[in-house]
Amino acid sequence: MKYNQCPLSQSMGIKTYPKECEVPETCPETAESLKTARNVHFPNDIVFQDYVRQGELERIGPFIRARRVSLDTIYHSGMAAIHEAVLSGNLECVMLLIKHGADLHHRDQEGWTPLHMACSDSFPEIARYLLSLGADREILNESGEKPADLIDSANKELLELFGLAVDD
Repeated sequence: MKYNQCPLSQSMGIKTYPKECEVPETCPETAESLKTARNVHFPNDIVFQDYVRQGELERIGPFIRARRVSLDTIYHSGMAAIHEAVLSGNLECVMLLIKHGADLHHRDQEGWTPLHMACSDSFPEIARYLLSLGADREILNESGEKPADLIDSANKELLELFGLAVDD
């Protein structure tokens, strides 16, 4: 049985279609009723977290200015927006969040600060920025590690930033 001949298709208002097209046409009333039935609304925090992960700067600022989210919120991921921005490697996003009041020393569920994450995930430009604002290079996470303890030994730029010996 062809798609357009199925009783279910007919009951949904799907009309026959030309053979060369092979795409069923729906009647406008059915399309509109399906459209409204598919509306899904996510909480502001979920939408905001996605914008941060994607680095959609033009959408992040309005969310914050309208006070639709709190920068201190720890999401289901165990991290706040500032942590998500650091992990995305997006310095502009990190700068925007800090401009709007994100805490440099905000800890995630495991006690990691944004500087821990920048060091662990090899983002020297973000680490440099955080340090320039006064991020604590001696702060310990719950495992007792300083940000410098998490630097990959192959990342010379971060090692130099923290004044650690670099072997050539």
